[in-house]
Amino acid sequence: MPEWLGESTDLDRAVALDDILRGVVDEVTAKLGADRGTLYLLDHARGELVSRVAHLPEIAEIRLRIGEGVAGRVASTGHAIKLPSGDGRFATRVDDRTGYETRNMVAVPVVHDGTVVAVLQLLNRNDGEFSDEDVELLGALAGRVSGLLDRTSLAGQLRPGQRQPLAFRFNHIVGDSSAMHAVYDRTWKAARTDATVLIRGESGSGKGLVARAIHDNSARSGGAFVKVDCAALPEQLVENELFGHERGAYTGAGESAGGKVDAAAGGTLFLDEIGELPLNVQARLLRLLQDRDFLRVGGTQPIKADVRFVGATHVDLEAAVDAGRFRQDLYYRLRVVEVRLPALRERGAADLDRLIDHMLFRFSRRHGRPDLALSAAGRAALHAHDWPGNVRELEHCIESAVVLTEGDLLRRTELSIRSPRGLPGRFSAPLVSLRELERLYVHHVVEHCGGNRSEAARLLRIGRNTLLRKLTSDVDT
Repeated sequence: MPEWLGESTDLDRAVALDDILRGVVDEVTAKLGADRGTLYLLDHARGELVSRVAHLPEIAEIRLRIGEGVAGRVASTGHAIKLPSGDGRFATRVDDRTGYETRNMVAVPVVHDGTVVAVLQLLNRNDGEFSDEDVELLGALAGRVSGLLDRTSLAGQLRPGQRQPLAFRFNHIVGDSSAMHAVYDRTWKAARTDATVLIRGESGSGKGLVARAIHDNSARSGGAFVKVDCAALPEQLVENELFGHERGAYTGAGESAGGKVDAAAGGTLFLDEIGELPLNVQARLLRLLQDRDFLRVGGTQPIKADVRFVGATHVDLEAAVDAGRFRQDLYYRLRVVEVRLPALRERGAADLDRLIDHMLFRFSRRHGRPDLALSAAGRAALHAHDWPGNVRELEHCIESAVVLTEGDLLRRTELSIRSPRGLPGRFSAPLVSLRELERLYVHHVVEHCGGNRSEAARLLRIGRNTLLRKLTSDVDT
Protein backbone atom coordinates (compact mmCIF):
# COMPACT_ATOMS: atom_id res chain seq x y z
CA MET A 1 0.00 0.00 0.00
CA PRO A 2 1.40 3.48 -0.84
CA GLU A 3 3.10 5.25 2.05
CA TRP A 4 0.68 8.19 2.09
CA LEU A 5 -2.28 5.81 2.33
CA GLY A 6 -0.84 3.62 5.07
CA GLU A 7 -2.09 3.50 8.64
CA SER A 8 1.19 4.92 9.94
CA THR A 9 0.73 8.30 8.25
CA ASP A 10 0.66 10.97 10.97
CA LEU A 11 -2.31 13.19 10.22
CA ASP A 12 -2.39 14.82 13.64
CA ARG A 13 0.34 17.21 12.57
CA ALA A 14 -0.06 20.71 11.11
CA VAL A 15 1.46 19.80 7.76
CA ALA A 16 0.50 21.63 4.57
CA LEU A 17 -2.61 19.86 3.31
CA ASP A 18 -1.56 20.26 -0.32
CA ASP A 19 1.57 18.24 0.50
CA ILE A 20 -0.57 15.40 1.90
CA LEU A 21 -2.83 15.39 -1.16
CA ARG A 22 0.06 15.68 -3.59
CA GLY A 23 1.60 12.62 -1.97
CA VAL A 24 -1.67 10.74 -2.54
CA VAL A 25 -1.81 11.70 -6.23
CA ASP A 26 1.86 10.85 -6.82
CA GLU A 27 1.59 7.42 -5.20
CA VAL A 28 -1.66 6.43 -6.91
CA THR A 29 -0.46 7.63 -10.31
CA ALA A 30 2.75 5.61 -10.02
CA LYS A 31 0.87 2.56 -8.68
CA LEU A 32 -1.31 2.35 -11.78
CA GLY A 33 1.34 3.40 -14.29
CA ALA A 34 -0.49 6.55 -15.44
CA ASP A 35 1.05 9.69 -16.92
CA ARG A 36 -0.99 12.18 -14.90
CA GLY A 37 -3.32 12.17 -11.92
CA THR A 38 -5.78 14.56 -10.36
CA LEU A 39 -7.65 14.65 -7.06
CA TYR A 40 -10.78 16.80 -7.32
CA LEU A 41 -12.41 17.93 -4.07
CA LEU A 42 -16.11 18.73 -3.86
CA ASP A 43 -16.82 22.41 -3.08
CA HIS A 44 -20.44 22.25 -1.87
CA ALA A 45 -20.87 26.01 -1.46
CA ARG A 46 -20.08 26.59 -5.15
CA GLY A 47 -21.42 23.32 -6.55
CA GLU A 48 -18.06 22.60 -8.18
CA LEU A 49 -15.17 20.19 -8.25
CA VAL A 50 -11.81 21.86 -7.71
CA SER A 51 -8.45 20.30 -8.56
CA ARG A 52 -6.45 21.46 -5.57
CA VAL A 53 -3.74 18.90 -6.35
CA ALA A 54 -2.96 17.68 -9.87
CA HIS A 55 -0.16 17.02 -12.34
CA LEU A 56 -1.06 20.16 -14.27
CA PRO A 57 2.00 22.34 -14.77
CA GLU A 58 0.14 24.41 -17.35
CA ILE A 59 -2.62 25.80 -15.09
CA ALA A 60 -3.03 26.41 -11.37
CA GLU A 61 -6.35 24.58 -10.96
CA ILE A 62 -9.37 23.19 -12.77
CA ARG A 63 -12.93 23.91 -11.69
CA LEU A 64 -15.75 21.77 -13.05
CA ARG A 65 -19.46 22.10 -12.46
CA ILE A 66 -21.06 19.02 -10.95
CA GLY A 67 -22.03 16.90 -13.98
CA GLU A 68 -19.50 18.58 -16.29
CA GLY A 69 -16.88 16.38 -17.95
CA VAL A 70 -15.91 12.91 -16.81
CA ALA A 71 -14.98 13.91 -13.25
CA GLY A 72 -18.16 15.97 -12.92
CA ARG A 73 -20.31 13.02 -14.03
CA VAL A 74 -18.56 10.71 -11.57
CA ALA A 75 -19.31 13.23 -8.81
CA SER A 76 -22.99 13.48 -9.77
CA THR A 77 -23.61 9.74 -10.28
CA GLY A 78 -21.22 8.19 -7.78
CA HIS A 79 -20.10 5.66 -10.42
CA ALA A 80 -16.63 5.06 -11.89
CA ILE A 81 -15.99 5.85 -15.57
CA LYS A 82 -13.32 4.29 -17.81
CA LEU A 83 -12.83 5.80 -21.27
CA PRO A 84 -10.54 4.07 -23.81
CA SER A 85 -8.59 5.78 -26.56
CA GLY A 86 -10.80 7.15 -29.33
CA ASP A 87 -13.85 7.53 -27.09
CA GLY A 88 -15.85 10.59 -28.17
CA ARG A 89 -17.03 11.51 -24.68
CA PHE A 90 -13.89 13.40 -23.70
CA ALA A 91 -14.53 17.02 -22.72
CA THR A 92 -11.89 19.03 -24.58
CA ARG A 93 -12.14 22.27 -22.55
CA VAL A 94 -9.23 21.41 -20.26
CA ASP A 95 -7.05 19.94 -23.02
CA ASP A 96 -7.68 23.09 -25.08
CA ARG A 97 -6.35 25.20 -22.19
CA THR A 98 -3.34 23.04 -21.36
CA GLY A 99 -2.29 21.73 -24.77
CA TYR A 100 -2.12 18.26 -23.19
CA GLU A 101 -3.63 15.37 -25.20
CA THR A 102 -5.81 13.00 -23.18
CA ARG A 103 -5.88 9.58 -24.87
CA ASN A 104 -7.55 7.44 -22.19
CA MET A 105 -8.84 8.00 -18.70
CA VAL A 106 -10.27 6.43 -15.56
CA ALA A 107 -12.09 8.28 -12.78
CA VAL A 108 -13.61 6.93 -9.56
CA PRO A 109 -15.60 8.56 -6.75
CA VAL A 110 -14.15 9.03 -3.28
CA VAL A 111 -17.07 8.32 -0.97
CA HIS A 112 -17.56 8.77 2.77
CA ASP A 113 -20.77 7.80 4.59
CA GLY A 114 -22.54 7.39 1.26
CA THR A 115 -21.63 10.89 0.00
CA VAL A 116 -19.16 11.70 -2.77
CA VAL A 117 -16.47 13.95 -1.28
CA ALA A 118 -13.89 13.84 -4.07
CA VAL A 119 -13.02 12.29 -7.43
CA LEU A 120 -9.74 10.52 -8.21
CA GLN A 121 -8.83 10.65 -11.92
CA LEU A 122 -5.90 9.21 -13.90
CA LEU A 123 -4.91 10.05 -17.49
CA ASN A 124 -3.03 8.08 -20.18
CA ARG A 125 -1.83 4.69 -19.03
CA ASN A 126 1.85 4.45 -19.92
CA ASP A 127 1.63 0.96 -21.45
CA GLY A 128 -1.72 1.08 -23.25
CA GLU A 129 -5.27 1.14 -21.90
CA PHE A 130 -6.74 1.13 -18.40
CA SER A 131 -8.25 -2.26 -17.58
CA ASP A 132 -11.21 -3.31 -15.46
CA GLU A 133 -8.67 -4.47 -12.89
CA ASP A 134 -7.25 -0.91 -12.84
CA VAL A 135 -10.71 0.45 -12.13
CA GLU A 136 -11.11 -2.01 -9.25
CA LEU A 137 -7.69 -1.17 -7.81
CA LEU A 138 -8.29 2.58 -8.15
CA GLY A 139 -11.64 2.16 -6.39
CA ALA A 140 -9.91 0.39 -3.50
CA LEU A 141 -7.33 3.16 -3.28
CA ALA A 142 -10.14 5.75 -3.34
CA GLY A 143 -11.53 4.09 -0.23
CA ARG A 144 -8.20 4.63 1.50
CA VAL A 145 -8.13 8.24 0.29
CA SER A 146 -11.58 8.72 1.85
CA GLY A 147 -10.25 7.54 5.20
CA LEU A 148 -7.25 9.83 4.89
CA LEU A 149 -9.40 12.90 4.11
CA ASP A 150 -11.64 12.06 7.05
CA ARG A 151 -8.66 12.26 9.41
CA THR A 152 -7.74 15.80 8.34
CA SER A 153 -9.34 19.16 9.08
CA LEU A 154 -10.84 18.99 5.57
CA ALA A 155 -13.42 16.45 6.72
CA GLY A 156 -16.09 18.93 7.80
CA GLN A 157 -15.72 21.06 4.66
CA LEU A 158 -16.36 18.06 2.39
CA ARG A 159 -19.80 17.33 3.87
CA PRO A 160 -23.03 18.65 2.26
CA GLY A 161 -24.57 21.88 3.52
CA GLN A 162 -21.40 23.96 3.70
CA ARG A 163 -21.99 27.73 3.60
CA GLN A 164 -18.34 28.69 2.96
CA PRO A 165 -16.32 27.86 -0.20
CA LEU A 166 -13.62 25.21 0.18
CA ALA A 167 -10.40 26.72 1.57
CA PHE A 168 -7.40 25.31 3.43
CA ARG A 169 -3.65 25.62 3.92
CA PHE A 170 -2.32 23.82 7.00
CA ASN A 171 -3.93 20.80 8.63
CA HIS A 172 -5.88 21.74 11.79
CA ILE A 173 -5.57 25.51 11.20
CA VAL A 174 -8.89 26.91 10.01
CA GLY A 175 -9.38 30.31 8.39
CA ASP A 176 -9.42 32.05 5.02
CA SER A 177 -9.34 35.75 5.96
CA SER A 178 -6.66 38.05 4.57
CA ALA A 179 -5.19 38.30 8.08
CA MET A 180 -4.80 34.52 8.25
CA HIS A 181 -3.32 34.33 4.74
CA ALA A 182 -0.60 36.70 5.93
CA VAL A 183 0.05 34.29 8.82
CA TYR A 184 0.15 31.31 6.43
CA ASP A 185 2.63 33.01 4.12
CA ARG A 186 5.03 33.91 6.93
CA THR A 187 4.65 30.48 8.51
CA TRP A 188 5.48 28.75 5.23
CA LYS A 189 8.52 30.98 4.56
CA ALA A 190 9.80 30.50 8.10
CA ALA A 191 9.35 26.72 7.89
CA ARG A 192 11.63 26.56 4.85
CA THR A 193 14.53 27.92 6.93
CA ASP A 194 16.16 27.28 10.30
CA ALA A 195 15.64 30.87 11.49
CA THR A 196 14.45 31.68 15.01
CA VAL A 197 10.77 32.68 15.01
CA LEU A 198 8.78 34.81 17.45
CA ILE A 199 5.00 34.33 17.35
CA ARG A 200 2.94 37.22 18.79
CA GLY A 201 -0.74 37.20 19.63
CA GLU A 202 -3.36 37.26 22.37
CA SER A 203 -3.91 34.25 24.60
CA GLY A 204 -6.00 31.59 22.88
CA SER A 205 -5.35 32.87 19.35
CA GLY A 206 -3.54 29.72 18.19
CA LYS A 207 0.16 30.46 18.65
CA GLY A 208 0.90 26.84 19.53
CA LEU A 209 -0.66 25.60 16.29
CA VAL A 210 1.46 28.00 14.24
CA ALA A 211 4.59 26.88 16.09
CA ARG A 212 3.66 23.29 15.31
CA ALA A 213 3.11 24.15 11.63
CA ILE A 214 6.57 25.74 11.42
CA HIS A 215 8.11 22.53 12.77
CA ASP A 216 5.97 20.07 10.81
CA ASN A 217 6.73 21.74 7.47
CA SER A 218 10.46 22.16 8.08
CA ALA A 219 13.50 20.04 7.37
CA ARG A 220 13.44 19.20 11.10
CA SER A 221 9.97 17.63 10.99
CA GLY A 222 11.46 14.18 11.64
CA GLY A 223 12.90 15.41 14.94
CA ALA A 224 11.13 16.17 18.20
CA PHE A 225 8.86 19.13 18.83
CA VAL A 226 9.46 20.01 22.48
CA LYS A 227 7.31 22.57 24.25
CA VAL A 228 8.33 24.50 27.37
CA ASP A 229 5.64 26.60 29.09
CA CYS A 230 7.82 29.33 30.53
CA ALA A 231 4.94 30.77 32.58
CA ALA A 232 3.97 27.50 34.27
CA LEU A 233 7.38 26.72 35.80
CA PRO A 234 8.45 28.09 39.19
CA GLU A 235 11.39 30.44 38.74
CA GLN A 236 13.82 28.16 40.59
CA LEU A 237 13.05 25.22 38.27
CA VAL A 238 13.21 26.95 34.87
CA GLU A 239 16.96 26.52 34.35
CA ASN A 240 16.88 22.86 35.33
CA GLU A 241 13.91 22.22 33.05
CA LEU A 242 15.62 23.85 30.08
CA PHE A 243 19.24 22.81 30.49
CA GLY A 244 19.23 19.78 32.79
CA HIS A 245 21.73 19.30 35.61
CA GLU A 246 24.96 17.54 36.48
CA ARG A 247 25.28 15.02 39.28
CA GLY A 248 25.60 16.78 42.62
CA ALA A 249 24.46 20.14 41.25
CA TYR A 250 22.05 20.46 44.17
CA THR A 251 20.70 18.36 47.02
CA GLY A 252 18.92 15.36 45.56
CA ALA A 253 20.67 15.49 42.16
CA GLY A 254 22.05 11.97 42.41
CA GLU A 255 22.48 11.53 38.66
CA SER A 256 23.04 13.81 35.68
CA ALA A 257 19.91 14.54 33.66
CA GLY A 258 19.24 16.28 30.37
CA GLY A 259 16.72 19.06 29.92
CA LYS A 260 14.36 20.20 27.19
CA VAL A 261 17.22 21.46 25.02
CA ASP A 262 18.66 17.93 24.95
CA ALA A 263 15.23 16.46 24.21
CA ALA A 264 14.78 18.80 21.22
CA ALA A 265 18.09 17.83 19.57
CA GLY A 266 17.57 17.63 15.81
CA GLY A 267 14.14 19.20 16.16
CA THR A 268 12.40 22.31 17.46
CA LEU A 269 12.29 23.85 20.94
CA PHE A 270 9.06 25.81 21.43
CA LEU A 271 9.33 28.36 24.23
CA ASP A 272 5.71 29.24 24.97
CA GLU A 273 4.97 32.45 26.92
CA ILE A 274 8.63 33.43 26.66
CA GLY A 275 7.77 36.92 27.90
CA GLU A 276 7.35 35.42 31.39
CA LEU A 277 10.92 34.05 31.54
CA PRO A 278 12.87 35.29 34.62
CA LEU A 279 15.71 37.72 33.90
CA ASN A 280 18.45 35.39 35.18
CA VAL A 281 17.31 32.66 32.79
CA GLN A 282 17.05 35.15 29.92
CA ALA A 283 20.83 35.63 30.11
CA ARG A 284 21.44 31.90 29.69
CA LEU A 285 18.90 31.65 26.89
CA LEU A 286 20.66 34.51 25.09
CA ARG A 287 23.92 32.54 25.15
CA LEU A 288 22.10 29.51 23.77
CA LEU A 289 20.65 31.53 20.89
CA GLN A 290 23.93 33.29 20.13
CA ASP A 291 26.47 30.50 20.52
CA ARG A 292 24.26 27.42 20.14
CA ASP A 293 25.73 25.89 23.28
CA PHE A 294 24.76 25.76 26.96
CA LEU A 295 25.83 24.63 30.42
CA ARG A 296 23.81 22.24 32.52
CA VAL A 297 23.04 23.39 36.06
CA GLY A 298 26.24 22.68 38.02
CA GLY A 299 28.17 22.00 34.80
CA THR A 300 31.39 23.53 33.48
CA GLN A 301 31.65 22.00 29.99
CA PRO A 302 29.63 23.68 27.18
CA ILE A 303 27.30 21.35 25.28
CA LYS A 304 26.45 22.01 21.63
CA ALA A 305 22.76 22.38 20.80
CA ASP A 306 21.37 21.33 17.42
CA VAL A 307 17.99 22.98 17.92
CA ARG A 308 15.63 25.31 16.07
CA PHE A 309 13.99 27.93 18.33
CA VAL A 310 10.40 29.14 18.18
CA GLY A 311 9.09 31.49 20.87
CA ALA A 312 5.57 32.73 21.54
CA THR A 313 4.13 35.41 23.77
CA HIS A 314 1.05 37.56 24.40
CA VAL A 315 3.19 40.04 26.37
CA ASP A 316 4.10 43.44 24.92
CA LEU A 317 7.82 42.72 24.78
CA GLU A 318 8.72 46.27 23.77
CA ALA A 319 7.06 47.59 26.93
CA ALA A 320 8.72 44.82 28.95
CA VAL A 321 12.12 45.89 27.56
CA ASP A 322 11.41 49.53 28.48
CA ALA A 323 10.39 48.45 31.99
CA GLY A 324 13.55 46.37 32.44
CA ARG A 325 11.65 43.06 32.65
CA PHE A 326 12.98 41.68 29.37
CA ARG A 327 16.48 41.88 27.91
CA GLN A 328 16.71 43.98 24.78
CA ASP A 329 19.49 41.84 23.29
CA LEU A 330 17.38 38.69 23.77
CA TYR A 331 14.38 40.43 22.23
CA TYR A 332 16.30 41.10 19.01
CA ARG A 333 17.74 37.56 18.96
CA LEU A 334 14.22 36.14 19.18
CA ARG A 335 12.46 38.18 16.52
CA VAL A 336 14.52 37.17 13.49
CA VAL A 337 11.19 36.24 11.89
CA GLU A 338 8.04 37.55 13.53
CA VAL A 339 4.57 36.09 12.96
CA ARG A 340 1.65 38.10 14.34
CA LEU A 341 -1.58 36.21 14.91
CA PRO A 342 -4.81 38.22 14.72
CA ALA A 343 -7.37 38.08 17.51
CA LEU A 344 -10.54 36.20 16.57
CA ARG A 345 -12.55 39.44 16.58
CA GLU A 346 -10.18 40.79 13.89
CA ARG A 347 -10.63 37.87 11.51
CA GLY A 348 -14.13 38.66 10.26
CA ALA A 349 -17.50 36.91 10.22
CA ALA A 350 -16.57 34.38 7.52
CA ASP A 351 -13.63 33.04 9.54
CA LEU A 352 -15.81 32.84 12.63
CA ASP A 353 -18.38 30.81 10.67
CA ARG A 354 -15.63 28.49 9.41
CA LEU A 355 -14.40 27.90 12.95
CA ILE A 356 -17.93 27.38 14.29
CA ASP A 357 -18.73 24.80 11.60
CA HIS A 358 -15.36 23.06 12.01
CA MET A 359 -15.67 22.79 15.79
CA LEU A 360 -19.33 21.74 15.71
CA PHE A 361 -18.48 18.98 13.22
CA ARG A 362 -15.45 17.81 15.21
CA PHE A 363 -17.04 17.82 18.66
CA SER A 364 -20.34 16.37 17.46
CA ARG A 365 -18.46 13.37 16.10
CA ARG A 366 -16.19 13.07 19.14
CA HIS A 367 -19.12 13.01 21.55
CA GLY A 368 -21.47 10.85 19.48
CA ARG A 369 -23.82 13.67 18.42
CA PRO A 370 -23.49 13.60 14.58
CA ASP A 371 -27.01 14.98 13.96
CA LEU A 372 -26.59 18.04 16.16
CA ALA A 373 -27.25 21.34 14.35
CA LEU A 374 -26.79 24.97 15.39
CA SER A 375 -29.87 27.22 15.40
CA ALA A 376 -29.84 30.57 13.60
CA ALA A 377 -30.26 32.35 16.94
CA GLY A 378 -27.34 30.36 18.36
CA ARG A 379 -25.10 31.35 15.45
CA ALA A 380 -26.17 35.00 15.82
CA ALA A 381 -25.28 34.90 19.53
CA LEU A 382 -21.81 33.55 18.68
CA HIS A 383 -21.35 36.39 16.18
CA ALA A 384 -22.48 39.00 18.73
CA HIS A 385 -19.78 37.98 21.23
CA ASP A 386 -16.33 39.64 21.00
CA TRP A 387 -14.35 36.52 22.12
CA PRO A 388 -11.75 37.94 24.52
CA GLY A 389 -10.46 34.38 24.95
CA ASN A 390 -10.18 34.00 21.16
CA VAL A 391 -10.29 30.60 19.44
CA ARG A 392 -9.73 28.71 22.68
CA GLU A 393 -12.80 30.34 24.24
CA LEU A 394 -14.90 29.52 21.17
CA GLU A 395 -13.67 25.93 21.27
CA HIS A 396 -14.62 25.49 24.93
CA CYS A 397 -18.00 27.15 24.37
CA ILE A 398 -18.98 24.86 21.50
CA GLU A 399 -17.69 21.63 23.05
CA SER A 400 -19.57 22.38 26.27
CA ALA A 401 -22.78 23.04 24.34
CA VAL A 402 -22.38 19.84 22.30
CA VAL A 403 -22.02 17.80 25.49
CA LEU A 404 -24.84 19.44 27.45
CA THR A 405 -27.49 20.15 24.79
CA GLU A 406 -30.54 17.89 24.78
CA GLY A 407 -32.10 17.09 21.43
CA ASP A 408 -30.62 17.74 18.00
CA LEU A 409 -30.76 21.56 17.92
CA LEU A 410 -28.20 23.68 19.72
CA ARG A 411 -29.98 26.89 20.76
CA ARG A 412 -28.72 30.24 21.98
CA THR A 413 -29.71 29.48 25.58
CA GLU A 414 -27.42 26.44 25.63
CA LEU A 415 -24.31 28.42 24.71
CA SER A 416 -22.32 29.45 27.78
CA ILE A 417 -21.23 32.80 26.37
CA ARG A 418 -19.80 35.09 29.00
CA SER A 419 -20.38 38.81 28.96
CA PRO A 420 -17.79 40.68 26.87
CA ARG A 421 -17.64 43.36 29.54
CA GLY A 422 -15.80 41.86 32.49
CA LEU A 423 -16.89 38.91 34.60
CA PRO A 424 -20.48 37.64 34.76
CA GLY A 425 -22.49 38.35 37.89
CA ARG A 426 -21.00 39.72 41.12
CA PHE A 427 -18.15 38.32 43.16
CA SER A 428 -19.23 37.57 46.73
CA ALA A 429 -17.47 36.14 49.75
CA PRO A 430 -17.85 36.01 53.55
CA LEU A 431 -16.38 38.83 55.58
CA VAL A 432 -12.67 38.04 55.58
CA SER A 433 -9.36 39.89 55.52
CA LEU A 434 -8.47 41.91 52.43
CA ARG A 435 -5.58 39.55 51.68
CA GLU A 436 -7.86 36.50 51.81
CA LEU A 437 -10.46 38.31 49.70
CA GLU A 438 -7.77 39.00 47.10
CA ARG A 439 -6.67 35.35 47.09
CA LEU A 440 -10.27 34.14 46.65
CA TYR A 441 -10.86 36.61 43.85
CA VAL A 442 -7.71 35.51 42.00
CA HIS A 443 -8.90 31.88 42.22
CA HIS A 444 -12.29 33.04 40.92
CA VAL A 445 -10.70 34.71 37.88
CA VAL A 446 -8.57 31.63 37.11
CA GLU A 447 -11.71 29.48 37.26
CA HIS A 448 -13.51 31.96 34.98
CA CYS A 449 -10.65 31.56 32.46
CA GLY A 450 -10.98 27.78 32.44
CA GLY A 451 -7.75 27.30 34.37
CA ASN A 452 -5.72 29.38 31.89
CA ARG A 453 -3.42 31.28 34.23
CA SER A 454 -1.89 33.42 31.47
CA GLU A 455 -5.34 34.66 30.47
CA ALA A 456 -6.23 35.27 34.13
CA ALA A 457 -3.06 37.31 34.60
CA ARG A 458 -3.95 39.37 31.52
CA LEU A 459 -7.45 40.11 32.85
CA LEU A 460 -6.02 41.07 36.25
CA ARG A 461 -3.25 43.12 34.59
CA ILE A 462 -0.50 41.45 36.62
CA GLY A 463 2.46 39.26 35.65
CA ARG A 464 2.18 35.47 35.58
CA ASN A 465 4.67 35.05 38.44
CA THR A 466 2.71 37.57 40.53
CA LEU A 467 -0.44 35.56 39.88
CA LEU A 468 1.25 32.34 41.01
CA ARG A 469 2.41 34.00 44.24
CA LYS A 470 -1.12 35.25 44.99
CA LEU A 471 -2.59 31.80 44.33
CA THR A 472 -0.20 30.13 46.77
CA SER A 473 0.19 32.89 49.39
CA ASP A 474 -0.51 32.09 53.03
CA VAL A 475 -3.65 33.58 54.51
CA ASP A 476 -3.41 36.12 57.34
CA THR A 477 -4.12 34.57 60.69
